[in-house]
Amino acid sequence: MTISEMMNIGLMQGFAGLSLFSVLLLMGLGLAVIFGQMGVINMAHGEFMTIGAYTTFLGSTMAEKYAPNLIAYYFPVAILLAFCLAFIVGWITEWALIRHLYKRPLDTLLATWGLSLGMQQFFRTAIGPKEVSPTLPDWLMGSWSPHEGLDIPINGMFVMGLTTIVTALLLLALYRARWGLRVRATVSNRVMANAIGINTQKTDRLTFAIGCGIAGIAGAAFTTIGSTGPTSGSLYIVDSFLVVTFGGAASLLGTVASAFGIAQTQSIAEFFLSGSNAKVLTLMLVITILMIRPQGLFAAKVRR
Repeated sequence: MTISEMMNIGLMQGFAGLSLFSVLLLMGLGLAVIFGQMGVINMAHGEFMTIGAYTTFLGSTMAEKYAPNLIAYYFPVAILLAFCLAFIVGWITEWALIRHLYKRPLDTLLATWGLSLGMQQFFRTAIGPKEVSPTLPDWLMGSWSPHEGLDIPINGMFVMGLTTIVTALLLLALYRARWGLRVRATVSNRVMANAIGINTQKTDRLTFAIGCGIAGIAGAAFTTIGSTGPTSGSLYIVDSFLVVTFGGAASLLGTVASAFGIAQTQSIAEFFLSGSNAKVLTLMLVITILMIRPQGLFAAKVRR
């Protein structure tokens, strides 16, 4: 194997890590909003990702059946629907369950774990136990070859672009929009925020729903690189919590850095080791760093 071939393989492996980074970052962003900003341990976060993935699959099925000439255009609409549907379910979840459990993290863990099991069973009953995949439009298929022997999947580049847009919009919303001001005020001092007229209850509900909506977008993005089943989201929940914890609670910059580091380490390690050994190596490195720096890469204040 020549040096050029080894470099091409390394670049393709690195890009595969960027695709995983994109999904982990979208999941981590939603969880950073819910766990980092609100202190809620949402074990059902993966199921909100599954909602987004199934929404995309159903959109593909409906387009194929009723409007095959629109199959090339359904995917962006499906992403918006995935966000909206996950947002609505998140809003209802916060109103019906989460709002009764603030400042009780263990209770939120158990309650949302039960919710995740119930949602998985609903997916099995309503859609089926088998894994499914949407029919992707032609413009998402194929690869881009900037150099001989180097093929970069177009769907991976699309997911990266989508992740960049979502990350930028979330940062703008948190630091330039009124909602972000209310969230940061509530996190800093809930009593004072209430005293100056901020409806912290409404802020909590909207924040939780936005976090769930971002998970829905992650599910839509996930369909471009993998198939979806009732338990697909639960496979990412541990990695998502790892990203948020490693990056530092409530730090979006830490979430980005953490997702990139974990995804690249795992992807490059998989080239030399088996998948499980690469996972073990990644976890060992993360645990070692957390032992040295328990507050994560970027420490930030969280709600007390």
